[in-house]
Amino acid sequence: LIHAPRQTGKTTAMLELAQQLTASGKYTAVMVSAEVGAAFPNDPGAAEKAILGSWRDSVEGYLPTELHPPTWPDADPGVRLHSALKVWAEASPRPLVIFIDEIDALRDETLISVLRQLRSGYPHRPKRFPQALALIGVRDVRDYKVASGGSKRLNTSSPFNIKIKSLTLRNFTLAEVAQLYQQHTAATGQVFTTDAVEQAFALTQGQPWLVNALAKEIVEELVRDPAQNITLEHIEEAKEILIQRQDTHLDSLTSLLRQEQVRSIIEPILAGQDLGDIPNDDRQFLVDLGLVVRHPAGGLTPANPIYREVLPRVLASGPQDSLPMIQPSWLTPEGKLNPEQLLEAFLSFWRQHGQPLLKSAPYHEIAPHLVLMAFLHRVVNGGGILEREYAIGSDRMDLCLRYGDVTLGMELKVWREGRPDPIKAGLEQLDRYLAGLGLNQGWLVIFDQRQGLPPIAERTTTEQVMTPSDRTVIVIRG
Repeated sequence: LIHAPRQTGKTTAMLELAQQLTASGKYTAVMVSAEVGAAFPNDPGAAEKAILGSWRDSVEGYLPTELHPPTWPDADPGVRLHSALKVWAEASPRPLVIFIDEIDALRDETLISVLRQLRSGYPHRPKRFPQALALIGVRDVRDYKVASGGSKRLNTSSPFNIKIKSLTLRNFTLAEVAQLYQQHTAATGQVFTTDAVEQAFALTQGQPWLVNALAKEIVEELVRDPAQNITLEHIEEAKEILIQRQDTHLDSLTSLLRQEQVRSIIEPILAGQDLGDIPNDDRQFLVDLGLVVRHPAGGLTPANPIYREVLPRVLASGPQDSLPMIQPSWLTPEGKLNPEQLLEAFLSFWRQHGQPLLKSAPYHEIAPHLVLMAFLHRVVNGGGILEREYAIGSDRMDLCLRYGDVTLGMELKVWREGRPDPIKAGLEQLDRYLAGLGLNQGWLVIFDQRQGLPPIAERTTTEQVMTPSDRTVIVIRG
């Protein structure tokens, strides 16, 4: 079993391996796909026909005629794949090696049927079944069983007890990112500065699609003159473009956020809460997807800074699309940000629209955070940047709004039922955050989610207080 996050090079690498094995003269190796069977989750017979038709096309495109399989046998539904692989292995002049891509596109009865057929042929290898089969996808086999509607526990008679070895593809190292970008330099003469390479790695953590997408955006759109060096600033600009545009790779990540298995982990990460009693298989599922990694210091964290930015931004898109028309009263006639006017604009917005907009947020625990971020996105759309920091167990989310020469640090806290007022901890945490930003003032926003409270319009208040280090803080309660 070969599993790794989407667009990390699984298909490309295994296609190359299959071609090399065939070219060696020792094996008949080919990459095929199960994806066309996804249209028939509860009709294994129809899925088998579609899959075998796809396999025939792949074989004719990649293998010489003498290595093509015979005509697929006229078998009954439920055994067609097994029968096809059997007659091919028997007829093949070389041991047969099959790489089946997109195996986890299959669901329900079709997935069970396909895995059962592959498992039943294993004892008959190599004369009457392929010598080696590799199943390629995003998920490990434990998650196939969940996709079929079963429990996560594997047993020896299960069709999911199919794995001999599970392999995954790692991300690029910093040295490999440098080597990849050096190939562009060798071909065009255009240089990536050392700072640019290091920043690309820092933002992507070597995720292959992101590494390539940053460079592609820069060389094809931002810096088309090969005589101009590519700098750290170009990497940052390309990052913002990718995040805002949400290309296919990032868009596929966002669709996962609607799954309950994903929400149960991402929501507490964003809220800064502990995970609680989340099954290990669910946690591993998100690691396998490449959404999160296990931080060396402990806890799960988004897999890279770009994902860290994408997750809350996408979740805030619902409230953002629901925003009423808001005049930018926070800007001076010269186009500069006025923090006092921004505060007044937010308070007016929150009192009038906060309550209904909470319903448009997909994650209840952080609904107030998402509504505030939606409002701030409206602010930065005029030419600013909104940065976020959050972590499991921190019980907070930090925001940094940069607009021209104005920087505003904020800390978001939630007052939950049965818990003390978080203002003391919030001021101490915000004090440290502002110190790191080199600021002497900021906002502490406390969202009160206790029961039996007046409406938001009535309970929203502000006061000015001092932190332990004598920084000025506007405390907003709502």
